[in-house]
Amino acid sequence: MRRIALLLSVFAMNMAAIAVTERSDVLLDTGWVYRPISDPNPTVKEKKVNLPHTWNAQYTKKTKYNRETMVYTRRLAVSDSQLHTQRMFLFFEGVNSVADVFVNRVTAGQHKGGYTAFCMEITDLLKAGDNTIEVWASNAFRTDVLPISGDFNVYGGIHRPVHLITTGRDCISPLFYASPGVLVRQNKVNKELAHLTIETHLSLKSGRSGMTLRATVMNADGKMVAQAEGAAAADVVSLPMVIQKPSLWNGRKNPYLYSVMVELLDGGTVVDELTVETGLRHFSVDKERGFYLNGQQYLLHGFNRHEDVEGKGSALSAEDHERDMKLITETGATFIRLSHYPQSRYFYQLADRDGMVLWSEIPLCGPGGYNFTGYVRNAEENARQVALEMVYQNFNHSSVCFWGIFNEILVNDGRFKAWDDPVPFVKELHQLYKKTDPSRLTTFATCVPQQHYLGCSDLIAWNKYFRRPGNEQSVRKFYEEAHATSGGQPVGISEYGDAGSHNQHYDPRYDKARTHSETYQVITHEGYWHAIKDMEFLWCKCIWQFSDIQSSIRHEGDHDGRNDKGMVTYDRQTKKDIYYFYKAQWNPEPMVYIADRRFTKRSHGVTDVKVFTNQTEATLYVNGKKVAKLKADDMHRIIYKDVQLAEGDNTILVKAGKLTDECMWTLQQ
Repeated sequence: MRRIALLLSVFAMNMAAIAVTERSDVLLDTGWVYRPISDPNPTVKEKKVNLPHTWNAQYTKKTKYNRETMVYTRRLAVSDSQLHTQRMFLFFEGVNSVADVFVNRVTAGQHKGGYTAFCMEITDLLKAGDNTIEVWASNAFRTDVLPISGDFNVYGGIHRPVHLITTGRDCISPLFYASPGVLVRQNKVNKELAHLTIETHLSLKSGRSGMTLRATVMNADGKMVAQAEGAAAADVVSLPMVIQKPSLWNGRKNPYLYSVMVELLDGGTVVDELTVETGLRHFSVDKERGFYLNGQQYLLHGFNRHEDVEGKGSALSAEDHERDMKLITETGATFIRLSHYPQSRYFYQLADRDGMVLWSEIPLCGPGGYNFTGYVRNAEENARQVALEMVYQNFNHSSVCFWGIFNEILVNDGRFKAWDDPVPFVKELHQLYKKTDPSRLTTFATCVPQQHYLGCSDLIAWNKYFRRPGNEQSVRKFYEEAHATSGGQPVGISEYGDAGSHNQHYDPRYDKARTHSETYQVITHEGYWHAIKDMEFLWCKCIWQFSDIQSSIRHEGDHDGRNDKGMVTYDRQTKKDIYYFYKAQWNPEPMVYIADRRFTKRSHGVTDVKVFTNQTEATLYVNGKKVAKLKADDMHRIIYKDVQLAEGDNTILVKAGKLTDECMWTLQQ
């Protein structure tokens, strides 16, 4: 009996030593207060706030906005048993731009850069009972923190969610560049075989030996398709595996995703477990025929997208991201450039699931209207750090095909004048990307002659604006020359477009061009698109931009501090005419739309009526009377010439099969 009791005691001690603790991930989105650090009054009233949050979504001065430091605080209750059995990590998805984190007034760490996640273990700083979490968030200008320039506002605050992650003593580490800790390396993928390596980063604190790691790949139906197991005897464990006849992630056509579950086992007991999603695909870019996905030509056309919503700045909710993705996919776009910084991890997930190809870049941004450069040597360390964080945090996202090195970094070439020469560092970043993730392609967005950057990346892309009626010839000539002089590197378009307020219009038949009007925006895009739409060699065609955004340096259109080149308005409530122009080009779902519909007050009795439709033909009616039935042109437009309006209200109606669209114009001569 004594021997049995001893065995039971040893068994109990062993089970206690394993100390199985289920991993948890809890959002810390409520219970926060904040105040300015500059206020010396110790009794200053703190404001209650939920996360995500930014303090300068609305600025009041024309050319300046708040760049300061705020202190965010909340309580965290921890039990005595938790302290003895669990490890605790604070995971921040993004704090703009520098975060100093304290637990019970002891430094937990600092992170520089507002657009990548970071994670800190706080286990040893906690006590049983109430604890104080304090974050000093600063968006003050610094030359050692990106961005140091750019045509967008740097919103300050904890502008993305915060999580409390708890694990047992041994776990899959959340500390490796704040990545999932599980990286799915796609060594070789085709329709017959997918050769993968599941790379897992571990943090083992118990001192126990003999643990194992098991990786299981499951298809979209939850069926296991591959499994591998190995000893968990190092900080990094790589498990190779092969999937027979994989279902490929094929963009908008079939965004197929697999689940990869990784389990850390002590004997037969799972002590930690993590599941990530990924899609299996292969891609390339040809100098003459552009982007190929899974061996087939796949046209990349879409938008640049900023995280910026009226009233919220960059503190977007999940619903904000979902709305943006829905608006983008409705156009028939296949591609999004995440300008000019890594964006919310939820948006990457949406892109995976909706089949949207992504260009993800670091915030190494050029002047964008400011009178200084976006690069000095003092920024290099932060650029390296942010590049590694962006790559590892988004490694498993099948949507990401391109890593961006910079946007509009200037060089000394006569027209432009730089500070430090950026070219050597651009080459260094290219090599860093290729060493870290050889499976993806590097690119950049330039506004200076491309010869300065030839050989600095896999691909080239241009930010080039031809903003006038009759721009088609200039656009065509420019890109044909860029293609011919690229030294064999594929060339794409990273930005093109024009401004357009949905409150401003004019009649091109009679009126002087109004450059920030919705009408002018459409005319610019029509000429540009007609020039490039059949240029197969352009590996991407990316519009600036998806939505209007705030930019304190802008004084134009009908809003100070607003860049109004978006396809939709800042509040996302109005789809501009140009949105429907591209929907007619890209989305095969039947549609018809009357342009200049918001040009409701007319002073000329004879006008043209422009319609966007992907149908073969459409019929126009004015005040119930048939005007004409015409066929659409090669840009899915129908322009009804010399349409007579009556004095007063006019009902404009267009029919294309069962589809109709209608608006009202009032003539006051």
